[in-house]
Amino acid sequence: MSGERQAMAAAFQFLSRLPVKAELDFSPELLKRSASYYPLVGMVIGLIVWCFAALASLVLPPLPCAVLTLAVWVWLTGGLHLDGWMDAADALFSYRSRERMLEIMKDSRVGAMGVIACVLLLMLKASLLYTVLSERDLSGLLLLPMVWSRWFMVSAMRRWPKARNDDGLAARFADMSSRRAGLAVFWAVLITVCAAAGQLIIAGWLTGTGGMGNTTFIANWQSIFSHPGELAIWTGFLLLPLLANGVGSFTASRINHRLGGLTGDIYGALNELLETVLLLFIVILHGL
Repeated sequence: MSGERQAMAAAFQFLSRLPVKAELDFSPELLKRSASYYPLVGMVIGLIVWCFAALASLVLPPLPCAVLTLAVWVWLTGGLHLDGWMDAADALFSYRSRERMLEIMKDSRVGAMGVIACVLLLMLKASLLYTVLSERDLSGLLLLPMVWSRWFMVSAMRRWPKARNDDGLAARFADMSSRRAGLAVFWAVLITVCAAAGQLIIAGWLTGTGGMGNTTFIANWQSIFSHPGELAIWTGFLLLPLLANGVGSFTASRINHRLGGLTGDIYGALNELLETVLLLFIVILHGL
């Protein structure tokens, strides 16, 4: 297996429960190379989640469909990022010293704040899924929270120092090259462009203007700027990456100030936060 195929397989094995059969040695070098493909993992998880949601909505009301969809979503990730979210909540909301907060995150036990944060997060995600399924509008925009949240984890590995100097998970991603971080951006942008192109084609078919001619292309764009719903979707394609970077950078900077760096748990917590914030923004856009 080539080096890049190994890196891609490592990304899927590390971030998901998807059955990728490969015998890999998860060395720091392989982990750093695999980070380039995190947005691809997000895309595949997103496709599975929304395909399941679309099929389940055919036979179930929106509420049980939303809960089952969330269960599939969590299962696909193995609860990896959710564990980081709980550990980060236990540490950051303890308001202890830096050293004590780092000790709390290393503790395998979950405290009261971690449980509360987990329940609230899952409730919010379930309610957002319910809203999306109630509207029955599964656009390509819904892939982006899974993609850009995982891109930001790579960005955080590159931009902020590690909180610990030991051999913790975050330390294995130390000194990631700008080329690897740039490749993650490339995949995230490519997926976004493909999702937007697919949205344009589907919109053309639904409005009866599908085709490849110049007249059709102009008609599609005129319909986008004349219909508020389509305009909101295209605004989302442009704003979601900026929102992911803005919210992620603000949060990571605040945590870095308190901990003197980031940890593996913080990376997972950032992913959960951004998935939820971006999905919330999509729901708000749809409401507007």
